[in-house]
Amino acid sequence: MYIFHSDVKQCNCSPTYNVAGNKHRSVNKVSTVRRGDIFYADLSPVVGSEQGGMRPVLIVQNDTGNKHSPTVIAAAITSQVGKSRLPTHIELSGQSCGLSRDSVILLEQIRTIDKSRLREKMGRLDEPLMNEVDNAIAVSFGLEG
Repeated sequence: MYIFHSDVKQCNCSPTYNVAGNKHRSVNKVSTVRRGDIFYADLSPVVGSEQGGMRPVLIVQNDTGNKHSPTVIAAAITSQVGKSRLPTHIELSGQSCGLSRDSVILLEQIRTIDKSRLREKMGRLDEPLMNEVDNAIAVSFGLEG
């Protein structure tokens, strides 16, 4: 079931394609992880209200960390767009971002995960949308002036 909101962002996200032209290629080499990429990741096990299971995540860590660290910092993404809206939520048009449905980036659900949890690269956010992500991270971390 798809839920549509009038304020869902029509972003210029880039879905990824493999050599055959099919969406959603497997990631064999996670050293190519970049800030703004969307991957499917296995977030289990979890405790309490943490987002878990196989789900999309947005990479929010800087590219120096992405290149040299065995871990990445990622924000969970949910397809439950009808849930309560927080200033830490960024709504996405799923198909333009390589996702199967409209979704919400949960920037209050940021965590460090090992790169081995990353599965398929789904897409990438454009710069204007990443600016919105940065603003929501500032709210989440209490960095607003």
